[in-house]
Order: sequence, then C-alpha cells, then structure tokens
Amino acid sequence: MGKLLHISASPRGEASESLRIARVFTETFQEAHPDDEVEHWDLWDGSLPDFAVGARAKMTVFGGDEPQGAEAEAWEAARRTFERFDSADRLLFSVPMWNASVPYVLKQFIDVVSQPGWIFTVDPATGYGPQLSGRGKRVAVVYTSAVWGPPLGPEFGSDFQSTFFGDWLRWTGLTDIQDIRFHPTLTGDRDEARREADARARDIAKVF
Repeated sequence: MGKLLHISASPRGEASESLRIARVFTETFQEAHPDDEVEHWDLWDGSLPDFAVGARAKMTVFGGDEPQGAEAEAWEAARRTFERFDSADRLLFSVPMWNASVPYVLKQFIDVVSQPGWIFTVDPATGYGPQLSGRGKRVAVVYTSAVWGPPLGPEFGSDFQSTFFGDWLRWTGLTDIQDIRFHPTLTGDRDEARREADARARDIAKVF
C-alpha cells in the first residue's frame, strides 16, 4: 500500500484555490487508488517546530559533533518533521503565490527538513549530493496566483514561486515532478482556468 501526503501552504480554507484544486486531486487519487493512504498536513496547524535552536544544532552536526541539551531536543523535533515528510512515496503540495514567492510557512518547512544526512550531503570537491533521489518518490505541485500570470509583463510581478520551490525539490533529489497551475490574472476567465486546472489535477491523480 502506498501513501499520498498532501502538504498545504495555504491558510485560507474554503477560500483557497490551491486547496480546492488539491481536493480535486486527492479525491480523484482515492478513487483511482482505493488501497492507498491519503494524509493531509496543514503547515499552519502549529506542528512545525521553531528552528532557532535547531540552526545551532545543524552547525554542531556539520562540525562532526552530537547536539546536546536544548540543541538535541530541537534536532529531534526537526527529525520527526523530516520523517513525516519522508514517510510518503507520493507528495502533493498546494502552494499559493505570496509576494512573488511562497508563503513563509513553506520556507519554514524547507528550512526544518533540509538537514545534512537527511536531504543532502556536501563534498568540498563535488558539492551537494541529493539524498532523496532513486527512491521512486513522485511529486505534484499546485501553483496558484491571483495577479501574476505567464503571459504578463514584469509590471504584474515575477514568478519566484515555482522557480524557488522547483529548484528545492530537484536539489533534494526529487525530480519526478508535475505542475498544476491556476493563474487566471485579474482580467482572465477564472471559470475556464478552474476547469483547466481541475482537469489536469484529475489526469495526473489517476495515474499518480
């Protein structure tokens, strides 16, 4: 039995387009894969640990030592977060655009789980080594925005949302990635954009 983990970066509930599209995806996935588990992880639910002490623990690990005391507790909390993320062989992210990039809670998630030996190794001669590659994990990402859209000029903003997040996924070794996009812009046909996004979500989910 496989597992789909939906990781949500939107706090807007029923008003969220990224969550609505993700719901279309997960419902279709469950219909097509009735024996697989589906888990939803709302990054705004308070489960992400603060990483101020964890950042010190990270550098302790980089130095070849074992975190102690408060650092050890912070490191263990980060490890539990990573293990929840790593428990699924199928990952769905719902990512709204905030100020041309991603919501800060998603960056917090990335900073917590991106640790040496878990997500990456680093070699002074060859650089970073991704740790999640070659494990058959697949990723789907729902990207949404209200103002920015691919056909528009820079006066309507820039896309550091998918460029940043896609780069992070590939850096970890997750390269089997499919995007589902909803960018109706301020003057576009929102209903048609929804239909197109929903259709793509269903098509991907059926064979995910």
